[in-house]
Amino acid sequence: MKLELQKFGRAYEVRKASIQKSGAAKGKLYTNYAKEIYLMAKKGSPDLDANILLKRLVEKAKKDQVPNDIIQRAIDKAKKQGGEDYEVVTYEGFGPGASTLIIRTLTDNVNRTVGMVRAAFNKVHKSLGVTNSVSYQYDYLAIVSVKSDQEEEIFNALLENGIEPVDFENDEGEIVISVSPSDHNKVKDVLESIIPNVSYELDEEGMYPKDKVTLNSEDMETFQKLYHMLDEIDDVTNIYHNVNL
Repeated sequence: MKLELQKFGRAYEVRKASIQKSGAAKGKLYTNYAKEIYLMAKKGSPDLDANILLKRLVEKAKKDQVPNDIIQRAIDKAKKQGGEDYEVVTYEGFGPGASTLIIRTLTDNVNRTVGMVRAAFNKVHKSLGVTNSVSYQYDYLAIVSVKSDQEEEIFNALLENGIEPVDFENDEGEIVISVSPSDHNKVKDVLESIIPNVSYELDEEGMYPKDKVTLNSEDMETFQKLYHMLDEIDDVTNIYHNVNL
């Protein structure tokens, strides 16, 4: 029996605008992808045909115009014995006014990274928080979007595969799906079974604020200074915050 299509209330533009990627400079963007690809290949298989998660990450890197030689070097490095042992570490902090930040890092030296992150907060007389001091104000979501006119078929296929979207929207022909990160790759499995050679308009996983705040000019200047310092730290891969820019 065909399942009835439902609509959800969260606005896609709010979610899309809240994604803050660090590494705007190409050099840092390439470095971040190289680390992620190396880690994914090291944890699984370095063979793209045998490691669908690695294959999808490489496709995403290519869409962001990461050169093939950087991608291949990261994969070749993962094939060797030993190498760096990267881990994902997330920090939560309080900025000026009512602003909050969540900083995702990929590091091979936690002491070095936390020291640099803490120093950035100290320079603007703000502080890091303990685990869950900020994150409870955010939703941890995966957001995937594709251009398609098969809205009902996609929605029904998600439900039939046990995936319950947090949001499901059609934004002028672009299907936008928000789910728990545990369902991220399941959603892509469904989309790839329905749409041959699918191209993702948006493919993100991160922390999104439940509510946003507006800062006065003085606090905004301090916030931007803090954000810039954090963004310059090599180990920082993403910065999420609750500030209206």
